[in-house]
Amino acid sequence: MNRDPSDFLFDVSVWALPVLLAVTLHEAAHAWAASRCGDDTGRLLGRVSLDPRRHIDPFGTILLPGILLLMNAPFLFGYARPVPVNPLRLRNPRRDMMLVAAAGPASNLLQAVIALALLKILVAFDATGWFTATLARAVALNVALAVFNLLPVPPLDGAHIAIGLLPRDLSRSMRTLMPHGMVILIGLVVVLPTIGHQLGLDFDILGQLMRSIAQPLMDGLNWLFD
Repeated sequence: MNRDPSDFLFDVSVWALPVLLAVTLHEAAHAWAASRCGDDTGRLLGRVSLDPRRHIDPFGTILLPGILLLMNAPFLFGYARPVPVNPLRLRNPRRDMMLVAAAGPASNLLQAVIALALLKILVAFDATGWFTATLARAVALNVALAVFNLLPVPPLDGAHIAIGLLPRDLSRSMRTLMPHGMVILIGLVVVLPTIGHQLGLDFDILGQLMRSIAQPLMDGLNWLFD
């Protein structure tokens, strides 16, 4: 079914800023946390910056969200250029890698809180239109990205946090999976649900887990501002 061009352009306009800020500030937060913990690799590369141009990945930040939007996907996903972190330069590598990893999702949660606070203010004054639509998408997107990145699946931030929390034998086993993380992620996000769909079954394990966490989190944020 063809989409009305004006509706598509409106969707692009209200998603563009939330996606750009969500993924670039996520990486800036990683670089800032690493710098605070002793590794200035990201800072020297100019990654401790609010300038999106320093973090944009042409495919992950622009093309991928655009394709998902064109496909009318249920939610958008994107990523920026990963910030390089040298664990050997961190003051306490095991602890600090967890802090650096957690900084990204924390930035998304902070963006969600700020966007929701502004949205509630506008709604209180019966405001509607582009600003409210953009803020609503910023809330949903940042909550989804925070929850997704905290899942303990390589190569997501949650896997780095799990490596620091697990006993050393288990953390060593998870660390060996990190180089294969993208294959694992694609398998869980794309391949497994596709197989399940062909069999008439729901194999969207990550999607189910995300929804079970994201919805209570959204409910909690809404309760906080009610």
